[in-house]
Amino acid sequence: MNAMQFLISTLFDLFLMVVLLRFWLQWAKADFYNPMSQFVVKATSFAVNPLRKIIPGLGGLDLASLLLAFIVAIAKISTLMLVFTGAWYAQLVFTEAFVTLMQKALSLVFYVLLIRAILSWVSQGYNPIEAVFHQLTEPMLKPLRKIIPPMGGLDLSVLVLIIGIQFLQMLLMDFLA
Repeated sequence: MNAMQFLISTLFDLFLMVVLLRFWLQWAKADFYNPMSQFVVKATSFAVNPLRKIIPGLGGLDLASLLLAFIVAIAKISTLMLVFTGAWYAQLVFTEAFVTLMQKALSLVFYVLLIRAILSWVSQGYNPIEAVFHQLTEPMLKPLRKIIPPMGGLDLSVLVLIIGIQFLQMLLMDFLA
């Protein structure tokens, strides 16, 4: 049964992260002609476009993508609950879906920061994925750089943000426990 739970969780989580990445790309006004952005848009447009007809954007935020992410989280929790317990509890599903959405959003930010840091060490010249990751993370890192400027050529703002994300994830888990 653990293998089945792993497979269901992984499939839902991967799609959930791609949908959250689409929301984040639009919020950060990242380059949508970038190959990675095009992949994210094409991978999610089958589900986002119908929702967009019902739910318009608000102040530059793509609410249809955000709603789709919540629906995917609800589908994940519901599927796991039905497969492993045979029951469905609405309040528990919606609470767990919200928690899952928050955890995956924080994890996505963590992974993007980590990949950006690794790419900054090894990339040579222009890299389209690095450019998008820079556009996504720079709005979060810029205020930190005002507080903690680069020291000796080392930019510690990424490390500080990663520590902050880990703290928020632990705080979320403590709050729910």
